[in-house]
Amino acid sequence: MSDTTSYQPPRVWEPAASGGTFASINRPVAGPTHDKPLPVGRHPLQLYSMGTPNGVKVTIMLEELLALGHTGAEYDAWLIRISEGDQFSSGFVEINPNSKIPALADHSGETPVRVFESGSILVYLAEKFGAFLPTEARARTETLNWLFWQMGSAPFVGGGFGHFYAYAPEKLEYPINRYAMEAKRQLDVLDRALAERRYIAGDAYSIADMAIWPWYGALVRGDLYKAAEFLSVQDYQHLQRWANELAQRPAVIRGRKVNRTWGEASEQVPERHEASDLD
Repeated sequence: MSDTTSYQPPRVWEPAASGGTFASINRPVAGPTHDKPLPVGRHPLQLYSMGTPNGVKVTIMLEELLALGHTGAEYDAWLIRISEGDQFSSGFVEINPNSKIPALADHSGETPVRVFESGSILVYLAEKFGAFLPTEARARTETLNWLFWQMGSAPFVGGGFGHFYAYAPEKLEYPINRYAMEAKRQLDVLDRALAERRYIAGDAYSIADMAIWPWYGALVRGDLYKAAEFLSVQDYQHLQRWANELAQRPAVIRGRKVNRTWGEASEQVPERHEASDLD
């Protein structure tokens, strides 16, 4: 190891400027920083999000539901610019006290229902529309196994590997090595599972695939952190097969554009209020 430091933790921690990309969104307290209500469109489902991997999970799910003919899944997708602190508005905090995207409000009933955490939103929508989550106990449990695996594992890939490899103000050998090892272990977990089945949880496409693809599919396809060569992603042939197959699904192509504000202009749809917005 070549990293050296003279830093010694103080007896009591005090916040300090952390530097790096996205440093402005971090703070040690919760709650709103300013008063601002959220907009509400005309559709039953109101999504407040950004086209990060966690946000893409939900827009893919909504587009898949619409592709199946569930007209009740029509939605307005409002852009939450996390780098500008939109997630700390009073309106957003009311829906998600954790101030993280995505957040969903369902206005289809007498009283709106708030849903936060991407995994919870996927389960909520799957149960509401009876799609992409098996009802048979064994298959349902296997699907939820992988959904919760993703929710627990992705922070090591995002806040761990992605932060130190791509976003930290300086490159440090120890944390990059530490999180690269864990990222590769997780890729191997998926590759071994997909060697035995077409989709993550079995023979049927499910919310487990929708949760995992925006993170790990994007990673092995070279779209996340530009780390494909560094992580030798070509070694994970079964994961590559799955990632490329899902990338061709029309609803995945549509869903990954929503609330996106970077990349090719044709890939950016900052807000979505009608299906034609994606055409």
